[in-house]
Amino acid sequence: MDYTTAHSLQNRALGDFYESAGFRGRVGWGERPAILVIDMAGAWTDPSEQIGTDLSKVEESIVDLLAEGRRAGIPIIFTTMSWDPSLSEIGEVVKRKTTHSVKMLHGSDRVELRPSMERRPNEPLVVKPRASAFFGTYVDAMLISEKVDTVIVVGCSTSGCIRATAESAFNRGFHVIVPAEAVGDRSMSAHEANLFDIDARYGDVEPTTEVLDHLRALPKAVRG
Repeated sequence: MDYTTAHSLQNRALGDFYESAGFRGRVGWGERPAILVIDMAGAWTDPSEQIGTDLSKVEESIVDLLAEGRRAGIPIIFTTMSWDPSLSEIGEVVKRKTTHSVKMLHGSDRVELRPSMERRPNEPLVVKPRASAFFGTYVDAMLISEKVDTVIVVGCSTSGCIRATAESAFNRGFHVIVPAEAVGDRSMSAHEANLFDIDARYGDVEPTTEVLDHLRALPKAVRG
């Protein structure tokens, strides 16, 4: 088997190759988790939109995780990505590279969260200017304030904002947990390849069922 070309978590030979090179270590959970819900809004989840795709299965997994996170009382932070209608804050490079960005305007339906997320008043909605939830935002300060040491990263897209957020969280010293069925992408090959890379470099990609089991084991209202 040519394990250099099939870039996915199912490629055991490639996984062994990376492990022999010193990647794919297990970090596991810390003591105080939070859930980061990345960009589960209209532009990404409506197949009729320019960058939209059917993420209904991902959405179902996220709803299940949110239910358990709320039961345990852990912090939950949502993000969306949008800009002022003047477009002056986007920057010329970003406009040229991601031309769809000019449609992502404050207050538009495109950047509104899916109703199924049922965001609560105590769950912040962070408007981020770039792929990572940490870039140009106060997400790290919010997590530190809550004494969070573990972030569960869910949403979309695996190859863009999920990967960027996982890398930023890792760089800041957080345990990063990515439930495999609770993230999605418009490209399945990009999804598979980036799940592999996240698991190798930035966090632990785990079955959503195992993440749910961990949340269920937390005492109710762990926030102190």
